[in-house]
Amino acid sequence: MAWVILVLSGMLETVWVLALDRSAGFSRPVPVAIFITALAASMGGLAYALRDIPLGTGYAVWVGIGAVGTALVGMAALGEPASFPRVLCLFLVIAGVVGLKVFH
Repeated sequence: MAWVILVLSGMLETVWVLALDRSAGFSRPVPVAIFITALAASMGGLAYALRDIPLGTGYAVWVGIGAVGTALVGMAALGEPASFPRVLCLFLVIAGVVGLKVFH
């Protein structure tokens, strides 16, 4: 169950980062509310998962999911470049996250 919560928390990291970007320096109330809610839920889930998953593994997986998710949304929806080297690097991050799970 801890791994499921950790993955969901990593996905919420993508949500709060995108909301932070859309908040325009905390000047738009709806994105700010989404940011605060997603951040609290993401951190709470990480804290819960760390009860059963080692700190280094849990944090690296959480950050990796958030970073890859944010980069993919940026490429798919925000017009950021999706060059071969960038996509390759994302696959390397995913491989590292999977490796941490496999060798846990």
